[in-house]
Amino acid sequence: MTRRLAQVAKKVGVSEATVSRVLNGKPGVSDATRQSVLTALDVLGYERPTQLRGERARLVGLVLPELQNPIFPLFAEVIGAALAQQGLTPVLCTQTKGGVSEADYVELLLQQHVSGVVFAGGLFAQADAPHDHYHQLAERKIPVVLINAAIAELDFPCVSCDDAVAVEQAWRHLSLLGHERIGLVLGPGDHIPSRRKLAAARAAAEASGATLPDDRVERSMFSLEGGQAATTRLLQRGVTGIICASDPLALGAIRAARRRGLAVPGQVSVVGFDDSAFMNCVEPPLTTVRQPIEAMGRAAVDLLCAQIQGGEVPPGELLFEPELVVRGSTAQAPRG
Repeated sequence: MTRRLAQVAKKVGVSEATVSRVLNGKPGVSDATRQSVLTALDVLGYERPTQLRGERARLVGLVLPELQNPIFPLFAEVIGAALAQQGLTPVLCTQTKGGVSEADYVELLLQQHVSGVVFAGGLFAQADAPHDHYHQLAERKIPVVLINAAIAELDFPCVSCDDAVAVEQAWRHLSLLGHERIGLVLGPGDHIPSRRKLAAARAAAEASGATLPDDRVERSMFSLEGGQAATTRLLQRGVTGIICASDPLALGAIRAARRRGLAVPGQVSVVGFDDSAFMNCVEPPLTTVRQPIEAMGRAAVDLLCAQIQGGEVPPGELLFEPELVVRGSTAQAPRG
């Protein structure tokens, strides 16, 4: 008990006597301090005293699939700041290989009596992955917001970048540069945003009077190494323009071209997706489709807070318009 009092007091910046008064329900403590002490208990993993468990904690789970892709720390920064403005504390849950699973994180969040959960990527974006923990959240009536994919059988509100518009912009850009052999590097076959991108690419090819053969579409895990391997296969088939489903995949594509002695953008043009941090600092600076992270993150928090407060949320998926950012990794198609 003494150790718990000391840790909570240090976390909040108050005396141990103040923490003790809160835990014992005694007067003489402001509402703000009382709430800070209860939140510190939740964050540090201590159970609230029995008489204080009736109300849900002012904690919100923020579940991310990884932190290596710079787009996810950016989402965390925007969403965390927006939650703080609403008096909510984000609890970051990041998956690592061999670490805590997404389902285990959900169980831990439920034990902490969180007010809601924001998923900025995860198993919900994979059609064939287990979704039982999402159903568990729905059954408990925990407010949830998903980013960049919806779950068909659950009515969770969703905020997404418009994948179709993103691919249309990238395809049009490469086509105007004279590229006729355009390939795609996408995520796994059950990855919903990648499915949307593929459908949009087929439509864009058809609109230009062409087709997108199956051998110009490669699947990969979302990593630089995966992008390099997938692009190597596309380059063997004569592709000169490559649209990638993430910026790390695009960096892998550039590496693959260079390993084959091909110049980027002189002989191969590459387009990424996200416009994550430092993409204007790589060589060459990456042409990419920018997700409006700030607007999407704030919209996700607005939807979550509306649910927490018992209000109505708009049905369906909120689609946000992406923006093509042209830099140095695309150029006129090589002649001949």
